[in-house]
Amino acid sequence: MIKRRDLLKLAAASATFGVLSSSSFADALDQAKKRGTLLVAIDPTFPPFEFTDADGKITGYDAELIEAVAAQMGLKPEYKVMAFSGIIPGLIAGAFDMTPTLNVTAERAKKIDYTIPTAASVNAVLAMKGSAIKSSKIEDLAGMKAAVKATTQPEQMMTAMNTDLAKKSLKPVQLFGFETIEQTIAAMADKRVDIVVDDKSVLVEATVKRSDLPLVLVGEIGGVTPIAWGVNKANSKLTAALSDGLKATKASGKMAELQSKYFGYTTDLPEKDFIPK
Repeated sequence: MIKRRDLLKLAAASATFGVLSSSSFADALDQAKKRGTLLVAIDPTFPPFEFTDADGKITGYDAELIEAVAAQMGLKPEYKVMAFSGIIPGLIAGAFDMTPTLNVTAERAKKIDYTIPTAASVNAVLAMKGSAIKSSKIEDLAGMKAAVKATTQPEQMMTAMNTDLAKKSLKPVQLFGFETIEQTIAAMADKRVDIVVDDKSVLVEATVKRSDLPLVLVGEIGGVTPIAWGVNKANSKLTAALSDGLKATKASGKMAELQSKYFGYTTDLPEKDFIPK
């Protein structure tokens, strides 16, 4: 577990120096091979992508993919568990080798590199049955209170949509950031917020897990976004090696097998031109 004071140092370093240059340190692939481990920053509160099972083991779609790709490279994953809000600053500062399950955005692509996509994401709106929330259209959500995971793509998407609402002279959606999906659901159950906005697959999982609550998926919001693994921009060799490993899992059918296992469907993913402008 990375301590809070270390996260603050990493965030300060990334804010001060920005992206580390390729001359700052040896490529992480060489260092990983010397150690025999792949250092993975992960927030295991994001089922079905990554979560902790009843035995305390980190598992899920991306966790199994990481194990498969690392094995091809002769490595073993070494997880660094931390809150999502500290992951990208830590990655930029060079505290670990990679992180899974990042929505691909133009803004993030300025700071980090991406492997080829591992999945695709579409966000959705979750509400309580019987509430006034009947539509996921942003205009119909104006003035509502929404719980999101802090610093995530859904939060960024809703912030951008608030700009559009302002142009239409509509009230913004009030955003409340939390660290875990469980906290966002609890906030809605306690009537501190009206809705939860997150990845659709995560919300579907939440409705199953919290069958004690009258949860309902109102609908999708925003477009489809590729999901990929993030790597420090200085580590091009590692990015290429991870992408090659993912291509091998696609060719062998392993990726499709894991998609069926965790999502209930398979999806065709691009290998180039997937970063938005």
